[in-house]
Amino acid sequence: MVDRRTQALFEARAAVIKAMAHATRLIIIDELARHDRCVQELTDIIGADASTVSRHLSILRAVGIVESEKKGLQVFYSLRVPCVMDFFKCVESVIKSNVVQQVQLLKSKD
Repeated sequence: MVDRRTQALFEARAAVIKAMAHATRLIIIDELARHDRCVQELTDIIGADASTVSRHLSILRAVGIVESEKKGLQVFYSLRVPCVMDFFKCVESVIKSNVVQQVQLLKSKD
């Protein structure tokens, strides 16, 4: 049986992964890895309305992936933990591995 601290750690991990489990939030993370952005810039990039983008940013901020800083009248967002991009590399490795496996299966049918 898993102890409480270990259970809490796994629940915290799940919360972070759950927060990233949306294509729009992945786009936001990718954009913030390149440059700090305000909501309007992200709205233009994503093609969604400001309230939708703000809601996605709020979810990412709640789990500690992004942080915000007010500059004048605008709020700018940045990645709080750029290492999240390493997770993307890992996910892409899984995708590539799956593709290789699928191709091998198709070749074995010939």
